[in-house]
Amino acid sequence: MTTLAANRNYRFFFSASAVSNLGDGVGALAFPWLATLLTRDASLIALVAFATRLPWFLFSVPVGALVDRRDLRRLMVQADLFRLLISLGVIGVIAAAQPMATVGSWAIWALAGLAFLMGSAEVVRDNAAQTMLPRVVSDDQLETANGQLWSIENVMGSFVGPPLAGVLIAWAVPGPFLLNAVVFGLSTWALWVLALPPMLPRDHGRLTQAIREGWRYLRDHLLLYRLAIMLGLMNALTMMSMTVLILFSQEILGLSATGHGILLTAGAAGGVAGGLFGPRLTRFLGPQRSLHLALIAVIVPYVVMALTGSAWLVAVALFIEIFAGTTWNIVTVSYRQRSIPPALLGRVNAIYRFFGWGMMPFGALLGGWIVDLAQPGLGRELALRLPFALTALGFAGLAVYGVMRLRVRI
Repeated sequence: MTTLAANRNYRFFFSASAVSNLGDGVGALAFPWLATLLTRDASLIALVAFATRLPWFLFSVPVGALVDRRDLRRLMVQADLFRLLISLGVIGVIAAAQPMATVGSWAIWALAGLAFLMGSAEVVRDNAAQTMLPRVVSDDQLETANGQLWSIENVMGSFVGPPLAGVLIAWAVPGPFLLNAVVFGLSTWALWVLALPPMLPRDHGRLTQAIREGWRYLRDHLLLYRLAIMLGLMNALTMMSMTVLILFSQEILGLSATGHGILLTAGAAGGVAGGLFGPRLTRFLGPQRSLHLALIAVIVPYVVMALTGSAWLVAVALFIEIFAGTTWNIVTVSYRQRSIPPALLGRVNAIYRFFGWGMMPFGALLGGWIVDLAQPGLGRELALRLPFALTALGFAGLAVYGVMRLRVRI
């Protein structure tokens, strides 16, 4: 009997993950699209993306150290309940901002503030969920459970969520956020009814000392440190372009909200394909060559997006970009899991994610600034293409460095 069918707690945990990631996928399109309805200023639109990702820079390290000291289920319930309230808050902003064509800048700042609060709750929930799963399933079921969770997260968050958000926006602008209030409520209920065994005694030592131990290990492990810094730069470059993608999609590709949501599913398909075939590629080429190939391959999509006006070519480019990124993750995550001592894994992973995810908000902000600064001299279209060209150039530099300096043995 499968894990999902045999384990009541896992069924509720899985269901909560499914609906919560549906909400994440809906929000991934709805927040930036709403920002474009409030303003055409690329810097202000980037501000919303910056606010969404900023909590990973501010809170990932302390939250990663704190989750071992708190009731994980309660943390997750509180985070999803908070996200429900934030979704209702966005609906309030939409109601107050009518008609949107004449609204002042206060609305975009309010939206950015709500996006920051939503991202903060996501940091807490994601860290708690990763820590909680071993308490929900037995050790011999972890691989199966992780595989099922990864699949449903990608399906709901990338395949279903963005296109559904596009359809709902076309129907009514508040629609996606009303749906999110419902799904986060369902997730809260599914987590609340879990019946978990008592938690083991928690470590009440000094939090700062625990964080320092994790930092020292990462700093002294040269390859891990290089991978963490590279991941941060890669994610910053990616966000620099992906923040502008929504304006690029509207003004150059001519896509509606529904069309843009469908475009994003091409990247999701690349993630699924990478998850299926990336391990085989890694076994065939070896981890080091796979990393080098991923770094080289990811340059091509951004060159294509800098030059094309075809939605079909952009879809192919997004597929390749996410496939290469997934291959990178397969190699580097496996390396971390094997090389970091279990007693330090949670703390070192949290610090690693600080570098990897913490640079994303600054890349988002930079993308908007580049467009605004370049537009007077280059015109709107070339200014919207410029972040993609600069991203390709940045990845080319990282590829040269990676081929020369990364030596991975798993």
